[in-house]
Amino acid sequence: MPRTQLQKMMYALMTVIVTVHAYVFYSLYVVNGSTLMSATGADSVLGAVNAMGGVYMLGRNLPIWAVVIIEFILAYTLEITVGSPLSFKLACKVFNPRETHPVLFETAIICATVGIMCPSMSFLAAILYYPYYAGFNVFTLLANWIKLICFNFPFAFFPQLFFIQPLIRTVFRFAMSKFGSKTTETSKASA
Repeated sequence: MPRTQLQKMMYALMTVIVTVHAYVFYSLYVVNGSTLMSATGADSVLGAVNAMGGVYMLGRNLPIWAVVIIEFILAYTLEITVGSPLSFKLACKVFNPRETHPVLFETAIICATVGIMCPSMSFLAAILYYPYYAGFNVFTLLANWIKLICFNFPFAFFPQLFFIQPLIRTVFRFAMSKFGSKTTETSKASA
């Protein structure tokens, strides 16, 4: 697992890359796919997005790549500044990392991270995808936020716990073992 600040930032980067793409896919295809297709008459979600001129965000239609970049920047910033540090502290309040089995402690961190990141990113999404064409109302924003939490929490919790984090841990360990062996070889050659 990541030990240095650079390793923590790389681990967060790997997690956010996978998670943001998964959420954009989930949001477009699973949650809103049928609505987009019925509104445009398209026979596929991608066809509906193209017919609309992009994905509605910030009061205009943006290309999918722009949506992914915006969400990536927001998610990565939130993860490294709030999500990771706070989830580790919350897990340490419940479990002693030195006495707890690593799998249990990592599971506690994942659960805490989802508990922090899901409402936070759902709130940002409620702002980003707010129907500004209808005028702004704080109650509509709050209702959209709660609705997004209800849609996103199951998708955040289960894939993070059972698929995304195990995949990222495996890839991270592999990358660190390759990087560690190259560092060792380089230090031996210079000595």
